[in-house]
Amino acid sequence: MANAVTSPPAVAAPQPVSVAAPTPPATGMPTARSGRTSRRGTRPVWRLVGGRILAALGVLFGVSLLAFVVLDLLPGSAAQQLAGADATAEQVARLTQALRLERPAHERYIEWFVGVLRGDLGVSLASGQSVRVILAERLPVTIELVALSFALALGTAVPVALLAARESGGLFDRLSAVICLAGLATARYVLAILLVLLFAVELRLLPAIGYIPLGTGIAGNLRTLALPVATLALPLFALYARFLRADLLEQLRGEEYIVTAIAKGLGPWRVLLRHALPNSLLGLSTLVGLHVGTLFGGTLVVERIFALPGLGQLLLQAVTLRDTVVVQASVLVLAAATVLGNLAVDLLYTLLDPRLRHD
Repeated sequence: MANAVTSPPAVAAPQPVSVAAPTPPATGMPTARSGRTSRRGTRPVWRLVGGRILAALGVLFGVSLLAFVVLDLLPGSAAQQLAGADATAEQVARLTQALRLERPAHERYIEWFVGVLRGDLGVSLASGQSVRVILAERLPVTIELVALSFALALGTAVPVALLAARESGGLFDRLSAVICLAGLATARYVLAILLVLLFAVELRLLPAIGYIPLGTGIAGNLRTLALPVATLALPLFALYARFLRADLLEQLRGEEYIVTAIAKGLGPWRVLLRHALPNSLLGLSTLVGLHVGTLFGGTLVVERIFALPGLGQLLLQAVTLRDTVVVQASVLVLAAATVLGNLAVDLLYTLLDPRLRHD
């Protein structure tokens, strides 16, 4: 008798498991995560400002201390300079006591620094005038000189770089390269002399020295500042124009978004202005920030050559007279202007590059 074959029991097929889709948040109601993200987006900017301000305080303290130490280590004293070469030792001693220069150096610096914290920059050893009043008279001249130089350098460098990059290898590109190389190779004092010989002596179009305040007349003010501004701006123009041209060419030849824009049918100028230029301005803004201090330093020579009553002229006169109070205040103001200029460039960098606001 044959054995009966039993079939295996049937296995039930697995049922599909339905996963409920997550409910999207209600429109118009920000989630907690988006709120935290938006708040975090603004924090890097405030951290940048706070960090720069703290660093600036240390820089200003170090600069003022270094200026005081260097000036104090020089041979001679302010009393000897003010009394004159024919003064006797007794006259120098009386003047030293009158100016309170017989005290130790650290006591004089601490007294000055505490006064600065209270808003008192001291009194000039040479004239007895308040340093704050002196700076109020001299600083606007230097600020106007620096501002006009930056405006002229950037206002000419950007269009020249755009034209040179658009016509790379052409006649305009080669001519601009020659002018820029000449501007980079010429020292500022040599350039000032050449400009005076050409425009003041030969053509007699502009004054060689002197200054007319802005409140007296805009035309006269600009005429007296034309040669000093050109002296400061030409080397910066040359550097900015060549840097921006090279960066624009790098953007146009090696970036995928440029290829995409061209593939969409955009014209050359539109690609250059809307796509390449904004990215190249990031590097240019960094270069501008690095030259804020250089430009203020250049005013020392330019104001001396063109007899401008600015802060650079004041600083040189104070160093000659060993007027430590004026020297420290002038150096402090120049350092503060440099730090503020770098901070402004850093903030501009975060505006031009949104990625930095969300790091």
